[in-house]
Amino acid sequence: MNRLQINDVSVIYPGMNGGEPVRALSDINFTIEPGEFVVALGASGCGKTTLLSLMAGFIQPSAGYLTLGEHDNVEGLPRVACGMDLNDQITGPGQDRGVVFQKHALLPWLNVVENTEFGLKLQGVSKAERHERAAHFLKLVGLEDFHQHPVYQLSGGMQQRVGIARALTNDPKMLLLDEPLGALDALTREVLQELLLDVWKETQKMMFFITHSVEEALFMASRLIIMSPRPGRITHEFKLDFNEKFLECRDARKVKSLPEFIEMREKVLAIIHGDEQEGGMH
Repeated sequence: MNRLQINDVSVIYPGMNGGEPVRALSDINFTIEPGEFVVALGASGCGKTTLLSLMAGFIQPSAGYLTLGEHDNVEGLPRVACGMDLNDQITGPGQDRGVVFQKHALLPWLNVVENTEFGLKLQGVSKAERHERAAHFLKLVGLEDFHQHPVYQLSGGMQQRVGIARALTNDPKMLLLDEPLGALDALTREVLQELLLDVWKETQKMMFFITHSVEEALFMASRLIIMSPRPGRITHEFKLDFNEKFLECRDARKVKSLPEFIEMREKVLAIIHGDEQEGGMH
């Protein structure tokens, strides 16, 4: 089955104006399994967006490599011996990865359905097929009645729904979400959290989600990773099931009020605040 593997990856940015190079990430080894909803959390400047940009193929690692494809992950064996095909190595953007940005990045001269099917149009998909696929995912995000609306007439939350539908329409193996709810008001943000969990359940896509909100991270993640201040490393991992609890009971407030949720929130906050004090804010 498809999984994403990050192998001994480091990223060093050149120094500005002759200054010292900046080591953004150091020795990252990490796997995202099929159907996982992985959330990355950490102090500002810890390399979360750099990590997502590597997965998206927007940048290349200074050392190591990333792969996305069908290969086994056999504990104790060298990665090259685990059935990994290096033809699956990520060397640039591709339709096997959908990206949702903090700002929706929609094309304002196109309406909702035209924005949603834009990637398919560039691929030469027939008009009938791209309309059908766009309509399916617009319905999934609750916009089935807004196909012909100009995107500038939509609220911020609705524009972000279009961005999610557009990313899904290409049927990617995984969805990469770079603080997609960060610019929304609190109430809309909670609605979109629930929507994304419904999308995850419906599509069974691998998800990689960045946020600065501890509560949001705990609520949405099936696995949470915490990254250290620069150079970014993965220092803690937690397997969580609060998202499953929500999908069962449909009561987000109830889930976020659970004693175990509050206990985990305080634990994660202590880790992040400790990292900030030790490494400083960057």
